[in-house]
Order: sequence, then structure tokens, then C-alpha cells
Amino acid sequence: MTPGAPVAVQHDGALTVVTFDHPPLNLFDRTLEASLIEAVDELESSRPRAVLFRAEGRVVSGGVDVSLFAALAGPEEATETFAQLVGIARRVDALACPTVFAAHALCLTWAFELALACDLIVAAESARFGLVERVIGLTPAMGGTQRLAERAGSGRAREFVMTGGTYTASELERWNVVNRVHPDDGFDAAARELASELASGPTLAHAATKRVIRDFLEGGVELANDRVARVAGDLFDSQDLHDAVRTFVEHGPGHAQFSGR
Repeated sequence: MTPGAPVAVQHDGALTVVTFDHPPLNLFDRTLEASLIEAVDELESSRPRAVLFRAEGRVVSGGVDVSLFAALAGPEEATETFAQLVGIARRVDALACPTVFAAHALCLTWAFELALACDLIVAAESARFGLVERVIGLTPAMGGTQRLAERAGSGRAREFVMTGGTYTASELERWNVVNRVHPDDGFDAAARELASELASGPTLAHAATKRVIRDFLEGGVELANDRVARVAGDLFDSQDLHDAVRTFVEHGPGHAQFSGR
């Protein structure tokens, strides 16, 4: 990664931490976009066992630098820009390891859309979320609307996007969008603890779980039923499964040490 870039990637043992730090409001602009793409490139090549996305500053993000939109020449250039944004979210969604997004404060537009592409969203009690593109006559274009509908249902997604309101962490936990809400005090440590726990687990099994869920979302229970036997069966090629079964037989549950292989 480029030193001083607005998106930093830090490898902390099995866990990789991606931090947004683009003062004062972590607005999405071409600089942050290029840095985010570079970060995703590194995640794909380094194959971490879990990823934690987090932000520095008083907000996760205040949204998009509107001058980015003002510079677009017209529909074709806008479509190309949005296709690239969708591609970033798709690549995060497709990472073969658990991904956790930690929102400590206000989390608008692109940041929330990226959060929705992660496996788990954890939030501080004071965090708020919004897709507020309606203020400039736009609809979210990074995949956020459809991923919100996937988690909360289409009616909630319509409400969220069409009103352009901001919603609390506790509200989105009730909607099944946010997985866990933690007190503001100690939030960063709690998010890291969860991500580290996932990073120490059976990475290949976690990746298999993600495949089963994608199959369900693509074709429902029956498609997932058709494919899960092979997905689970292939795990018998993994060192983790064989070592865990052996330690279970010899010592009982809770003694396995996973390596991600």
C-alpha cells in the first residue's frame, strides 16, 4: 500500500485490518477510490483468514464528495463509474474469509454499502446509518439497496432509501442488518476481538458457509440442498478438518488449533 494512503491495510497475524483515514470526513473521492481498489487487490492476493474494516475520525464516512458527480460528463461516464463501485463491493463480498465491518459513528452512502457487502456488521451504540443519495436525485449505486433488501426485506429497503433518513444501530439490529451493537466505550476492541476470533477459526469451512449462503440467495433452499453435499464434502481435503477430528477424538471438543489449510 502507498504510505499515507486514505485506505491502509495492516496484517495482524491471521487478521487483516483495513482502515479508512481520509480527513476530515472520510468522503469518497477519486483518491479514496484508487486506494480502496489497491486495498482490495491486496486482500485478494494475500488471502487473509479474516478481514476487519474500520475507520478513523469522528465519522466512518460523511458520504461522497459531490464534486465527483459534478465532474461526470453524462450517463455513460456515470454508468462506468458506478459499475466500478459495484465491482468493488462484489469483490469484498467474494473474499474467501469472514469479513467484519465496524461502524463507530455516522456511516453514510458508500461506507454503508461496503458494510452491507461484508459478512457481519457491528456498530457502536451511537452509530447511525444512511443511504442519502436522494438529496441529489440519485439512487445508491454500489449495491447497497439490494443488499439491504436481502437483509431487511424490500419494504424496509424502500423506506430506508426513499426517505433518505438516518437510522440508529439499535434500529438496524432489529431489522437484522446490524449483527451486534456494543457500547461506545471499548467498541474498537470489541470489534477486533470478534474479527480475531473468526480469523483463528476454520477458514475453509467459513468460506464454504459463504458459498452455501450464496447458493441459497441465488436459488433458495433447494439449490443450496443440491450443492451443499459437495461443498461440505470437499472440506475433507483440508488439514483443519482432519486435525480437528483427531483432537476431538483424543481430547474432546475445544482443543483444535486451526491453520486455515
